[in-house]
Amino acid sequence: MSTAVALAHEQIGEWKQPSRGIVGMACLVIAESAIFIIFVVAYLFYIGKSLRGPTPREVLEIPWFASICLLSSSITVHFAVHDLRHSRIGRFITWLAATVLLGGIFLAATAMEWYDLIYHYGLTIRTNLFGTTFYSLVGLHASHVIVGLIMLGLALVFAFFGKVNAHHAERLEVVSIYWHFVDAVWVVVFTVVYIIGR
Repeated sequence: MSTAVALAHEQIGEWKQPSRGIVGMACLVIAESAIFIIFVVAYLFYIGKSLRGPTPREVLEIPWFASICLLSSSITVHFAVHDLRHSRIGRFITWLAATVLLGGIFLAATAMEWYDLIYHYGLTIRTNLFGTTFYSLVGLHASHVIVGLIMLGLALVFAFFGKVNAHHAERLEVVSIYWHFVDAVWVVVFTVVYIIGR
């Protein structure tokens, strides 16, 4: 019996406990997904139920460029983690800086869109149901982009001062999971708000 157990153990290998950071981030992503689902369902429920304008078709333009920037940042953060894991610090900093830049462009585009909607079309969170659900859903996503940019920006600052090395790759991977989540949520928000909702 003990020989069989020893053979099974040898074939399977020693069990390695998963990273607490990755497990913790996975749990956070699951919880945050539930919040986003509630906001998305509310947006879908209230489509077309505003009693007065402006309507999505009248004021929303599809943010192609901003979306491409944000989704591209998932690729750059992946390469940043990969290069950090292999101690290529210069390339890691370049990829991480590109990620922060692309996320910043997306956030700036969102701010310009909001400025245009508020000051040129008079759409605020109190204007109608569309305004309420639009700013709530897109604002929730934007707040997550801001949090992600703060984390990535801090990692970039530490990297510039030489405080980041390959031993920190797992920590950056935890942050990158959050960033991939933010990008994945944008695909849903983009589809619901700018495609279905128009």
